[in-house]
Amino acid sequence: MLVWESLLIDFGVACCAYVICDRALASPDTKASFVKAGMFGKDLNKKSEDKVPEGLGVVCGAVYLMSMFLFIPVPFIRPYFLGEKGVFEHQEFAHFLCALLCICCMIFLGFADDVFDLRWRHKLVMPTLASLPLLMVYLVGAGSTTIIVPKPLRFLLGFDVNLGILYYVFMGMLAIFCTNSINILAGINGIEVGQSVVIGGSIVAFNLLELPSSWGSKHAFSLYLLLPFMGVSLALLKHNWYPSRVFVGDTYCYFAGMTFAVVGILGHFSKTMGLFFMPQIFNFLYSAPQLFGLIPCPRHRLPKFDPTTGLVGNSYAQFQPSDVGPVGHVLLKLLAMFRLVSLDMNVGVKGEEMRVSNLTILNFVLRVIGPTHERTLVIYMLAIQVGRSYFECKLLSYRFPLFPAI
Repeated sequence: MLVWESLLIDFGVACCAYVICDRALASPDTKASFVKAGMFGKDLNKKSEDKVPEGLGVVCGAVYLMSMFLFIPVPFIRPYFLGEKGVFEHQEFAHFLCALLCICCMIFLGFADDVFDLRWRHKLVMPTLASLPLLMVYLVGAGSTTIIVPKPLRFLLGFDVNLGILYYVFMGMLAIFCTNSINILAGINGIEVGQSVVIGGSIVAFNLLELPSSWGSKHAFSLYLLLPFMGVSLALLKHNWYPSRVFVGDTYCYFAGMTFAVVGILGHFSKTMGLFFMPQIFNFLYSAPQLFGLIPCPRHRLPKFDPTTGLVGNSYAQFQPSDVGPVGHVLLKLLAMFRLVSLDMNVGVKGEEMRVSNLTILNFVLRVIGPTHERTLVIYMLAIQVGRSYFECKLLSYRFPLFPAI
């Protein structure tokens, strides 16, 4: 079957997945089942004490997998109709099944995290294990480990460099980063799904730009996986948008991250994938002092809700100066010097503590624009994500005159 015919069918599958997922999330029975099982939470940025069902990302994951299972024969059935069994694309078929296996494993592990509230060290191990089948298929399929050297460095390293096993380390780290970066940038209604929809839409646009190229089949493979993902994600965004009726849970974050890692690695654009994650990379680097324990990190770093005004503002970590090591003190001084954080000394009941704004991109944006409504904040964040993706797609458009920049 021709690529465009398969993509049209895949788009139809994505539309069906949207409808099914939307109805499942809207069903009172679905929400009641999660609340009855103890999977619910309270929205800390609202005055309401209502129980909000949590972990509904597993519903999206289940609908996605069922949709993809039904779609499996579509791209590969043409040789059987034409009596050309000898030209069956065994390698592409193995890649397709492996991609679904990795995504399925990550959905399962994400749901386990939602149920058992695993520690961060486990969250680093889980994507590594789930990506092993992916790396093995890439190895067996004789995937390239050569990268093109940027022009300023070619006089030192030449045109390209074969990284060998280091490239597999990079791909494993990419899977870890993609899954956890979505999870780290969270805390307000719609942000987890919203950023995933923007990233997914950007990759779809990139794949469409690259379809006429010599790597068109790889980008078609990426589109096969991404279109149904966009369908279920848009349905979840509808219910997770402010005011949220459901929480996505870690299941969706891991599901989305692994989907991006899979299409980036098997689509052979893993380096380009990183460009669409620039806000997440900034958030990770900005959060690193707290994530790695150099600066005390509270359990929740989401923006602080003010019930009197209905606005969200900076949240803070408050601690004794003795709780911070020498490296942490240097980092705090540097961050404060460049006005990247709010740092207050001699606070607390006895005036012996210090207070610093939590190191997340959400708090950084709030530091720049001041307290604002939760819905406005998520719009700002998604605008940043869209702006970065537009810049990347505009650069790519110059490579294909048939697809001019919008």
